[in-house]
Amino acid sequence: MTAQAEQHKAQRTKRLILIACVVLCTLLLASLLVFVLTRKHDAPQPWPTASTELGKLATLPIKGRAPKTGYDRGKFGPPWTDNVIVPNGYNGCDTRNDILRRDLVDVQPPSGCTVLVGMLHDPYSGTTVQFQRGRGTSSQVQIDHVVPLSDAWQKGAQQWNPAERQNFANDPTNLQATIGSLNDQKRDGDAATWLPPNKSYRCTYVSRIVDVKASYGLWVTQAEHDKIAEILTDCGLGS
Repeated sequence: MTAQAEQHKAQRTKRLILIACVVLCTLLLASLLVFVLTRKHDAPQPWPTASTELGKLATLPIKGRAPKTGYDRGKFGPPWTDNVIVPNGYNGCDTRNDILRRDLVDVQPPSGCTVLVGMLHDPYSGTTVQFQRGRGTSSQVQIDHVVPLSDAWQKGAQQWNPAERQNFANDPTNLQATIGSLNDQKRDGDAATWLPPNKSYRCTYVSRIVDVKASYGLWVTQAEHDKIAEILTDCGLGS
């Protein structure tokens, strides 16, 4: 091959390399553009509006309470078991500590399962309380079932199998850390008989009830339905 031919071949090779680089850069830029444009679809969705929750409330059956006959806490499995198919299930930590880590701030230790110290900004009361694990102090912060287990039992859960009830009792969507005195006060009350004293949280509270009952196919009484509808109409979520 002559020197001229070799030079021509080298120039052709350079052009091919340059073209390949241009094509590669174009593909990378196109991929980046697609990523940026689609990221906006991954943004957190806005809090549901009152009309959305009222629409969901309208789908819940309205019935009277079934008899409480046969209800026992044990029907919903061992308290705070990790043996459930819900978020945080089978993560090696019991449900109570999972919720404490979710709802408390300044948690110590910062990792692991057992929470020793933390601060609760209690949405039910609007107050702040210090949590410290101990025989005489742990009960000051308790985990509330937004839809109480007894209420669920009388509004559909009697028909569930044990695994379904166990999942329900440990589902984070139905759990909220609160001060012990309010949890004791609430007991098994539904929205018609008990509401958080912090009125600014009531819209969120009844919305959570609606979401949980819709997810699990539970019904509401007429009084419960009317109270939830009244709250959602008066305050409006997302406003």
